[in-house]
Amino acid sequence: MKYCGMFTIAVLLHFLALCFQGQAETGAEAWLRYAVLPPTTATHYERLPGTVIALGDSLIVRTAQQELIHGVKGMLGRTLQRSTGEPQSAAIVLGTFAELHAVVPGMTVPSHIREDSYWLGHARIRDFDCLLVSSPTEKGVLYGVFVLLSKIARDQDVLSLDELQQPSAPLRWINQWDNLDGTIERGYAGPSIFFQDAHVRADLTRVSEYARLLASVGINGCAINNVNADSRILADTFLPQLARIADAFRPWGVRLSVSVDLSSPKKIGGLDSFDPLDPRVANWWKQKVESIYKQIPDFGGFVVKADSEGRVGPSSYGRSPADAANAIARPLKPHGGMLFYRAFVYDHHLDWRNLKNDRAKAAYDIFHPLDGKLEDNVVIQIKNGPIDFQVREPVSPLLGGLLNTNEAIELQITQEYTGQQRHLCFLVPMWKEVLDFDLHVGRVGTPVKDLVTGRNSNRPTGGFVGVANIGMDTNWLAHPLAMANLYGFGRLSWNPNLSSNTVIDEWTQLTFGNDPLVVRAISEMQLSSWHTYESYTGSLGVGTLTNIVGNHYDPAPDSSERNGWGQWHRADHDGIGMDRTMATGTGFIGQYAPAVQKIYEPLADCPDELLLFFHHLSYTYKLHSGKTVIQHVYDTHYDGAATAAAYVSQWKTLQGHMDEEPYMDVLRRLEYQAEQAAVWRDTINHWFYQNSGIADAKGRLGHVDGIAGQP
Repeated sequence: MKYCGMFTIAVLLHFLALCFQGQAETGAEAWLRYAVLPPTTATHYERLPGTVIALGDSLIVRTAQQELIHGVKGMLGRTLQRSTGEPQSAAIVLGTFAELHAVVPGMTVPSHIREDSYWLGHARIRDFDCLLVSSPTEKGVLYGVFVLLSKIARDQDVLSLDELQQPSAPLRWINQWDNLDGTIERGYAGPSIFFQDAHVRADLTRVSEYARLLASVGINGCAINNVNADSRILADTFLPQLARIADAFRPWGVRLSVSVDLSSPKKIGGLDSFDPLDPRVANWWKQKVESIYKQIPDFGGFVVKADSEGRVGPSSYGRSPADAANAIARPLKPHGGMLFYRAFVYDHHLDWRNLKNDRAKAAYDIFHPLDGKLEDNVVIQIKNGPIDFQVREPVSPLLGGLLNTNEAIELQITQEYTGQQRHLCFLVPMWKEVLDFDLHVGRVGTPVKDLVTGRNSNRPTGGFVGVANIGMDTNWLAHPLAMANLYGFGRLSWNPNLSSNTVIDEWTQLTFGNDPLVVRAISEMQLSSWHTYESYTGSLGVGTLTNIVGNHYDPAPDSSERNGWGQWHRADHDGIGMDRTMATGTGFIGQYAPAVQKIYEPLADCPDELLLFFHHLSYTYKLHSGKTVIQHVYDTHYDGAATAAAYVSQWKTLQGHMDEEPYMDVLRRLEYQAEQAAVWRDTINHWFYQNSGIADAKGRLGHVDGIAGQP
């Protein structure tokens, strides 16, 4: 896109200059530190061309040029000369394939590749050796520059490159849950960077910085407000403020989108209805979309949460989610806009006494019958699991239940149920298990990552949505090590075949440098942290056991029981777990393909890590390990707390190997986590003891919060 708006190149240059001034490590630069490389490393790049040429007049390509100049200056201490047009010496040439052909007619470039792909290669242009960063699109050029800089930061060869990288999916979006008053629902890193006192912030520098971070890992869209949307965001007087955010996003190729309240035609539009099949309502949405695109020509689209957790929806008029989605999607389509409709729809007033009731079934039951009935710019946004971002859930069967409908997987970067960025919990290993899981849709070999990207299907699009909820805290997500989840989401949305080890090694090197001791220690801690958190909170698929009716953080397992929210454990004196079998339970397992049913339905075959999600068992049932359920619970909680305590000692080995400020910040957080892990261990173990009456075989239960433990 070539829309400049109010965000001028002068402002862009000033911002980038500020980014690379020498200053203490605060975390604000995240993985884009561009720290000075050691002399022995810097010499590897002495033959790097001294000029960078931006072909054409694209704002995004000029952004890429400036980013490359500042990155090389920061890491190598060299100032690349800025140029346009044909090379007059060896140069780094940035431009789209079309622009490259205009300079070098007949030049061979990769063909038949996806939008936003990039090619890093070499060519002789006018007898000069040139390094090329090219793509079918302007955004692809920017992504290629970020990768080139990442390679330099990690001491990789860039002088003999011939590398083509293609994104896995067209849609790689972030959802923010920011409110117009500046608060953030499930935000743990300070107030909103977008809003304050019911207005867009006057200073949007932080928004530009965020867009830069997103672009560096290939994110191309961002919905900036809470899915529990405030209708005022669509008010005519508010649209010019949204346009300012779009201006800040635009140099980085990030399209602005917003979450909308389905009842907006009634709340702010002056109508007496928001029935999606009412022609007046359809016309209201059409006029609103037209007014948005007049001010924001590259607007991305809308996100809708409806008929969920108190949000009104099409059911108010006896309509389906397809009726609502299509009514809004149709006016977006001519402009290239998308409509993301969240599948997080369920009854939160379920009768807990009915053993056949099951919240996990809701999304499939509601949306599977609508397959093939939605416009081709509608995307059903599906959480990775059927409940709500718990520490471990099975894959949502709906991901395999929409063969003729666009879908996107929703992953939560924000650690709502996984420690709220106060506990170290690297989520990429969890996401990898989900993305690699084969749902056996029609044939063997249909992992989730292929289903959501639209590969081998007739669906026009698909992709990834990450709930991020960054805030005004200097280091974006409060816990410095939590930024690995934002980075990891971007990398997996670009290439879900990457391993967890690759992702965390990249992030650690870019964030903390290439010291082998630092890379090894942080990578080891991060890679074990999800299992550690699971161990001291809730294992065997029982859930996180947090306070679900309160802060979603403290241990409060009874909060899940005997209410309408449907996150039950069904714990009593005899056993624990939800019976979701087809034979005797809720029938949830029947929503999967037969090959997956065979994994979960037979008790003997069901994997231990999800056993209590699918089966109600006695505490003395023996797992595949040979341990009983109750002893496994005791052991994992003690083991998890011990590992959390060991993180403190492991981190202390890094003192003097990094800047003191981030070192001390992380140390304090790990010490806090170790204390909280012990609280979790004792609280959950005593809850299990009180329910079961079965003592820990190793005699470790003591005394907590005034409640006597085992004798």
